[in-house]
Amino acid sequence: MHLANRHVVVTGGASGIGRALCRRFAEEGARHVTVADLNRAGAEAVAEEIGGLGLGVDVSSAAAVADLVVQSEARGGPIDLFCSNAGILAVGGVEVPDEEWQRIWEVNVMAHIHAARAVLPGMIERGEGYLLNTASAAGLLSQIGSAPYAVTKHAAVSLAEWLAITHGRQGIKVSVLCPQAVATNMTAGTDSGGVAGVDGMIEPEDVAESVIAGLGREEFLILPHPSVGTYMKRKAGDYDRWLEGMRRLQDRFPGGI
Repeated sequence: MHLANRHVVVTGGASGIGRALCRRFAEEGARHVTVADLNRAGAEAVAEEIGGLGLGVDVSSAAAVADLVVQSEARGGPIDLFCSNAGILAVGGVEVPDEEWQRIWEVNVMAHIHAARAVLPGMIERGEGYLLNTASAAGLLSQIGSAPYAVTKHAAVSLAEWLAITHGRQGIKVSVLCPQAVATNMTAGTDSGGVAGVDGMIEPEDVAESVIAGLGREEFLILPHPSVGTYMKRKAGDYDRWLEGMRRLQDRFPGGI
């Protein structure tokens, strides 16, 4: 997909990766960009900068995401690309309270489902459409220090796979974005990105460049850190060896995050 003259929606667009995507899509000549975020003022600020529409949206709410789609299409016409990008982190293991597990599940998984449910009927009817879901390298590998993050990001990748398989013959393209450490609010309290920064911290703008390239090639898996692909092959080739390697990595980063 090329972005010129396209209508794009980006959730989590007020900062970090989402903001970088909004700016980059505008540079590519997108016809309309809707910036959605729980932080309405932040979304409106980014939208004003790029000439788009800024909306305050809680992506954990199916009704709110459905309304986002209605408002976006009323302003910019049919949505060509929906970037379900918002995400949160919860630190800890199985002891993390149920309410935290539920919240991260709603944002990191259900938000993708709400988005797909809202846009797929129209896209299928038109015979084309693109979904870009932001997951994480944690969704392909794991996340030392956060069971909720690892579990929900794996689920996000699995959902993207299912969507690509199920709707690919109907003209629906799907990509899943899986970076390691990125200089955003999520990594701000860590030492050089923590364990996810083992291969270096990159800027949101670097991620946006990878997305533009990946969308252009219509690749399912977009890896701003190419080393993640190597780790995936090692994991698939010898799971037990990979697990031991992850334990050694945990020894280096006892806190993980």
